[in-house]
Amino acid sequence: MNHIYNLIAQITWFFLKIVAFFHPKIKLFVQGRKDTFPILQKTIDKKKDVIWFHVASLGEFEQGLPVMEKIKAEYPTYQILISFFSPSGYEVKKNTPVADAVIYLPIDTLDNAKRFITSVNPKLAIFVKYEIWPNYLKVLGDHNIPTVLISSIFRKDQIFFKWYGGIMRKALDTFTQFFVQDEKSVNLLKGIGLNNITLSGDTRFDRVAEILERDNKLPFMEQFKGTSPCFVAGSTWPEDEAIMLPFINETQSPLKFVLAPHNIKPEHITDLKKSITKKTLLYSEWENNDPSQFDVLIIDTIGLLTKIYSYSNIAYVGGAFATGLHNTLEPAVFGIPIIIGPDFSKFNEAKALVLKKGILVIKDRAEFDTTITQLLENPDYLRKTGQVNADYVNGNKGASIQIMAYVRTLL
Repeated sequence: MNHIYNLIAQITWFFLKIVAFFHPKIKLFVQGRKDTFPILQKTIDKKKDVIWFHVASLGEFEQGLPVMEKIKAEYPTYQILISFFSPSGYEVKKNTPVADAVIYLPIDTLDNAKRFITSVNPKLAIFVKYEIWPNYLKVLGDHNIPTVLISSIFRKDQIFFKWYGGIMRKALDTFTQFFVQDEKSVNLLKGIGLNNITLSGDTRFDRVAEILERDNKLPFMEQFKGTSPCFVAGSTWPEDEAIMLPFINETQSPLKFVLAPHNIKPEHITDLKKSITKKTLLYSEWENNDPSQFDVLIIDTIGLLTKIYSYSNIAYVGGAFATGLHNTLEPAVFGIPIIIGPDFSKFNEAKALVLKKGILVIKDRAEFDTTITQLLENPDYLRKTGQVNADYVNGNKGASIQIMAYVRTLL
């Protein structure tokens, strides 16, 4: 099976290099990996210890960040190396101040893994959530390097628990400790003979709780919102926008609307703006306009959504009509009601908040109209619904504290 896995990895890399000629994101994926070892040679000081974090993309980076920050503060002489699998994470966070070096992780071949681990020689490896790469884990094990998986979550339909998933199950044996999000994950891992497990919860709660402690002020939002109630729709896809746009165009309420699409390509932003009949301003235009004179604000940049949620009275989180629900914890921490689409079954925090009635699920335009109207017309209902979300975030903090307690035993 190892030979088959390695052959598949090599064939995949070969075809990715061909696809890169025609696909911009894959081009970044391929070209970026050519710089990995030069970056390591330039930035990693062989005389200092390294702690290696590996994340898939931006979401997993945010999950790992509370632990990264705590290690950086507590062990300032250690170098922090962060590797990404996806361009959408690397390109946004390649200059993050929390790391001494940020790279793309080379494709998981045995040769790449040996070269990488030999070059870095990490004192500790920390993988976040899902990232299980058999060759890297094998080489880490061969070098007796402590390896931890944090904020992990397992489901019975994953390959680890299938009859044909032997190579992936074996890879799990490398981990020194698992820090998992829920009891189901504990039971699944125990079912395949693994007992080095801590039920710690999700470090994202620690991450979003920290948001409340920072300065979330945005001058353009101060001007745009004024004293009006505000609805913020974050990470929306066309399917989400089709649900909301009729209400936005037809409502007579004094509600202000902020739309932060997942896709900020100019053509989509142009089409979205054209579909709105009310006075609409793009974020990129605000400095030359008076935002208070507009009813709808479209955010055509990245990196502002979390702070924008702090101005919201009601939030909508996109993706649950399309590829998958985006982050509901970021608006939840501000104690506001959240509306989502119907596909949220893979997200524990969403399932919990739906049961607690802090997140409200809609299946079509009619349900969206009814739900938002009920919230607007009943301030007490709006307040209590939002408080459910704030209480949930506050009650689930602490995963990074448990992880750090274990990390200290390894360093």
